[in-house]
Amino acid sequence: MTEKIFDKLRSLQDVLAKKIELEREINDIPKTLVKLEELLLRLKKEFIDLSLKHDAAKLREGELKNLLFQAESAREKAEKHMDSTNTLREYENLDKEIHDASEKESQCRKEIKQTDQEIRSLNNEITQKKELIDQQEEELTQANVRNESELAERKKLLAELEASEKEITKDMDEELLFKFERIVKKKGGNGIVSIKNGVCSSCHMILPAQFANMVRGGKEIVACPYCSSILFYEESDDSGEDYFDNDTAGSLSDLEDLDEEEFEEEFEDDDEKMADFNE
Repeated sequence: MTEKIFDKLRSLQDVLAKKIELEREINDIPKTLVKLEELLLRLKKEFIDLSLKHDAAKLREGELKNLLFQAESAREKAEKHMDSTNTLREYENLDKEIHDASEKESQCRKEIKQTDQEIRSLNNEITQKKELIDQQEEELTQANVRNESELAERKKLLAELEASEKEITKDMDEELLFKFERIVKKKGGNGIVSIKNGVCSSCHMILPAQFANMVRGGKEIVACPYCSSILFYEESDDSGEDYFDNDTAGSLSDLEDLDEEEFEEEFEDDDEKMADFNE
């Protein structure tokens, strides 16, 4: 009877392991878009910042051109008055106005040239950034299509696994299934393991001889008191002897003579040792 249950649990373990992997992939697939979306947002922010700098540079260029116009007008006006000046003081004042206006013109032309170069550079950067944004949006669109296809494929496989799980688990004890599924999920697909030479093949802990005998008897479902994996008996490669004396059994040797009820009582307050099956 237990062997049939073990066979079902092994089949169920395979199905659950595949389900766990598929569910992980289904959860991870959307995450692949996060970096693409973050990059696109960063590019758009950079584009906006460049556009603002471009607008500010254009505004500054307009102000400089206005100042240049004013300086040119002031110089030309002063130069016209030079011919009609009658005193040295007037001449010196006009000369100073011409000199100051000329310097201001020179400074404005210099700054206009620098601003014009900045605007050209910003225009190039804006163009390149726009191209990158277009490429990134196209890549994101394609990635969305791929993701939708991959999600649909995995959800279809998941539905098939759920159908297999339903078929395997029909007529099985619900409490056993609930605990077994919890163990498989917790251990990433490892829920039923062998006990060989008195050692649990999952956690590699030495179990007491009487416990090994209980598993070997195969009359009931038994879980490892350490890792909670369901145990089934496997013959030793050597003599087939699975019995250990007290020295070999280690820290569990004092449990050898406990019956099943006493064994469970010994571990009932230790969640890690009894886990789910011996709560």
